[in-house]
Amino acid sequence: MKLDGRRQSTNYEDRRGMSGKKIAGFGGAGAIIIALLAMFLGGNPSDVLQQLGSGEVQSGEYTPTAQEEEFKTFALQILASTEDVWNDQFRKMGRTYRAPKLVIFKGAVESGCGSATSAVGPFYCSADECLYLDLDFFNELAKNFGAGGDFAQAYVIAHEVGHHVEHLLGILDQAHSQMARQNDVEKNRTSVRIELLADYYAGVWGYHENRMFGSIEAGDFKEAINAAQKIGDDYLQRRARGSINAESFTHGTSEQRQRWLNKGLTTGDMAGGNTFNIDYNKL
Repeated sequence: MKLDGRRQSTNYEDRRGMSGKKIAGFGGAGAIIIALLAMFLGGNPSDVLQQLGSGEVQSGEYTPTAQEEEFKTFALQILASTEDVWNDQFRKMGRTYRAPKLVIFKGAVESGCGSATSAVGPFYCSADECLYLDLDFFNELAKNFGAGGDFAQAYVIAHEVGHHVEHLLGILDQAHSQMARQNDVEKNRTSVRIELLADYYAGVWGYHENRMFGSIEAGDFKEAINAAQKIGDDYLQRRARGSINAESFTHGTSEQRQRWLNKGLTTGDMAGGNTFNIDYNKL
C-alpha cells in the first residue's frame, strides 16, 4: 500500500506499558491455535474470554521495538483511512459515523467485554466501541499463517472496524439478541453471518480507500484474499485437528470468506452485504 504522508488517527490508546501473565495451559503453540480459532471474533468476545480465563494485568514500563513502532504507525494510518471512508459512506446514508477507538496492548488487556490475553487475537468489543490489537499479531499472521503483507494487516483492522459498522447500524446487537435465544448450531450460523458481513465491509472499505487515495498496489488485494483463505474455519480446523465439523463453524469457510471479501473489494456497494437475507446454505 502507498501510505507515505498519510495522516495517523489520534483516536487510540497505547496500553503497552501494561503487561499480563500468561494463562496456564495456553502459552506457546497452544496460544497460536487459540488465536487461529478465536481471531476476528466480532462484537462480543466474552464467550471466548470466559473460556480462556482472565489475564493478570500489571503496570510497568515498556520500550517498543522499532518494528512495533512501524506497525503502530501503519495501524493508525489504516484506522484514519477507515474514519475517512466510513464517515463518507455514513454521510451518503444520511447517518453520522462514530469512530471506534483502537487500543494497542501487549500480552493482556482489560476491555469492556472482559479480560483478554493476546491468545484471542485482535477483537472488537461493542460494549466500549473499541478495537483491541496486540501488534505482535502482525508477525504471527506472516510467520504462522503464511498471510503476510501490509494489505493483509490492513484487512485485520478493517474487519474489526466492519464489526463496529455492524454495531452502529444495529445489525450486531440484533444478531446477538437472536443468538441468546438460539441453540448452539443456530448460534454458530448467526456468528458466520456476522463474520462474513464484516469481511464484506472490510472489502467495501478497501474499494473506497483506493478510490479516495489511490493507495492500492499490485498484489495488495491478493494479500487480503490469501489472509481470508488462511482464516477460514475449515482451513483452521484441518490444521488444528486434521478434520472439520461444519456445525461448529463460527466464521465461515475459506471460500466464503474470500468470496465475501472480494465482493466488497470489487463492488464497494454497502447494499451488497446481505448475509442475513439469504439462505445459510447459499452464503
